[in-house]
Amino acid sequence: MSGRAQLMWDEEVTGYDFGAGHPMDPVRLALTMGLVQAYGLDRAVRVVAAKPAGESTLRLVHGQEYIEAVRRASAAPEAADGSYGLGTIDDPAFAGMHEASALIAGQSVGAAEDVWRGEALHAVNFAGGLHHAMPRGASGFCIYNDAALAIARLLELGAERVAYVDVDVHHGDGVQAAFWDDPRVLTISLHEHPRTLFPQTGWPEEAGGEGAEGSAVNLALPAGTSDAGWLRAFHA
Repeated sequence: MSGRAQLMWDEEVTGYDFGAGHPMDPVRLALTMGLVQAYGLDRAVRVVAAKPAGESTLRLVHGQEYIEAVRRASAAPEAADGSYGLGTIDDPAFAGMHEASALIAGQSVGAAEDVWRGEALHAVNFAGGLHHAMPRGASGFCIYNDAALAIARLLELGAERVAYVDVDVHHGDGVQAAFWDDPRVLTISLHEHPRTLFPQTGWPEEAGGEGAEGSAVNLALPAGTSDAGWLRAFHA
């Protein structure tokens, strides 16, 4: 194993653009990479661009009908199918949506593959973390669930146990849903209490499906939790 950290980056991920005024502005990705370069971090780590996630990889988590709906919306945004969460206020359809989403997913899948094969010790895809996308629908600014796809790919490669730790303020509902019945995957989410924040899931009693009891762990923290309180929960 090289022992080196690896940064996944392809400038085309900035094509994940829901339009003017949307909170998920792709400029944040360009600015983050600008900071990486300004501090010389791109010389301290290996920078790698992975290929987009292909159809067979996307199907590890997402249903075929949903993938086809994303493709249709990508080609004709005005005809997006709202029953799949596409063309909504949170997830407006845009031209090239499938391609940009698959590229972001591909970076996380590629990162997982390289760590699994020993080509990197750690890998990061700061364009990813689209943890709200469901197996059969978009949600919360997320089209394809790159985190769940990376986990599914690790399982396909032979991993017997995977631990997923989600520290976003929102519950990692899409990843939890993807592996709800899979005892091989432990999903842990620290988030603001669902009483006060989207997606209103992640209650402590959500603990995994039949045959996978205890495989989902939810630490729902009160709104306004301080650094000390959050760190106490994280370390515990």
